[in-house]
Amino acid sequence: MSSTFIVVGGGIAGLASAIALRAPKRRIVVLEQSSLNREVGATLSLQPNATKIVEKQWGMGDALKRVGAMRDEGFNMYSIDGKLQRSIPLVSKTEYGADRMVYHRRDIHDTLKEFATQVDGFGEPAEIRTSSCVVACDLDEGIVTLKDGSVIKGDVIIGADGIKSTLRKDVLGYEVQAEPTGFSAYRLVLPSSDLEQNKDFRDVIDPRSSFTSMVMGHDRRMIMGPARDGNLFSVVALVPDQRAEVEAGNSWTSRGDLETLLNEYKDFPAWATAPFRLAKDEIGLWQLRDTEPLETWHRGRVILIGDAAHAMLPTQGQGASQAIEDAEALGAFFSDLKGDIQLEEVQSRFKKIFEARFERATMIQRYSREAARPATDKGDTKIKMNPAEFMDYNCLYNGAKDWAHRRVGTESLEKELQALAV
Repeated sequence: MSSTFIVVGGGIAGLASAIALRAPKRRIVVLEQSSLNREVGATLSLQPNATKIVEKQWGMGDALKRVGAMRDEGFNMYSIDGKLQRSIPLVSKTEYGADRMVYHRRDIHDTLKEFATQVDGFGEPAEIRTSSCVVACDLDEGIVTLKDGSVIKGDVIIGADGIKSTLRKDVLGYEVQAEPTGFSAYRLVLPSSDLEQNKDFRDVIDPRSSFTSMVMGHDRRMIMGPARDGNLFSVVALVPDQRAEVEAGNSWTSRGDLETLLNEYKDFPAWATAPFRLAKDEIGLWQLRDTEPLETWHRGRVILIGDAAHAMLPTQGQGASQAIEDAEALGAFFSDLKGDIQLEEVQSRFKKIFEARFERATMIQRYSREAARPATDKGDTKIKMNPAEFMDYNCLYNGAKDWAHRRVGTESLEKELQALAV
């Protein structure tokens, strides 16, 4: 007899879970509400803590290189007049075991989908059902109801349905709203060759150089860098909240308006705004939101992961990496279970996952908010780790079971964790 794992959500967290959970005598069904299981155009980074999971544990390294994965060499910080103020090499310590890698979001999504569904992988391939919107869930029975009225029963249900999670309310018993943080982000991707032809920009930044560049000034911030072997260039432009414009589209994401963006950056010189003009109409607008730490991630046969459990700001580049860590934890703690899985056993495994993951994900969630102050200042106790300490905290990670059983970090880090638990 085989067991059934239902994954609600076909994004990064959901597909990563499908890979981690693949095993003989195990059926995995991924329910994706959109009609086409594809990601939008943008770049995404994985930190060493997640890179080592996807490349080494899941064997995806060569496949990701084929689609243009790039090693991030460091951060270059510029003034708005184009002067390099500081360069910080991203030297991955040997003990980290991996590098910080940058991908086009669509490429890593497609590669995750390939590994989740390939017939020659470990265990049965996952089944991905598009246009499958979950509207209700019986947590103890493991039954999900879709918008079309059909029902699916599973032994384990993974809530990987993002920051607007439907299952989160079922797990908690009340609604949790993701809160605006005071910032919105314009996102755009354009061919590097277009920027190479713009002398003003090219004289400051080589669009194919494998560095993340940041330009700050006038309460504005641009973060940009290459992807797909240097052939694409991605820009994220942060501005004070554009809530009215975003909500007019009844969504937290919408198409950005070029003239509005140029007006927001009117005090920046032509070299810095060149990517905006070259991108033309291919501009997205994304309102930055996060959530407070949840009191639990699981109930009955359902567990939340990724943004559904711990939505965080992109300031530390850890959102996708923490989703990968969640998926690895699922695979690790359910590795020995096959066939019919009783409710008590499911709850026991969920408890172990939550205990292994909650404090770490919450620390990273809060540190990501800390990095965005003062715009996101909500009165939290300031986290006192310096960036070097936090980099070690992030990257000296070798899976959920290892993290649960070893002494983590220095005494100062442990005090931070204890403070979070109060």
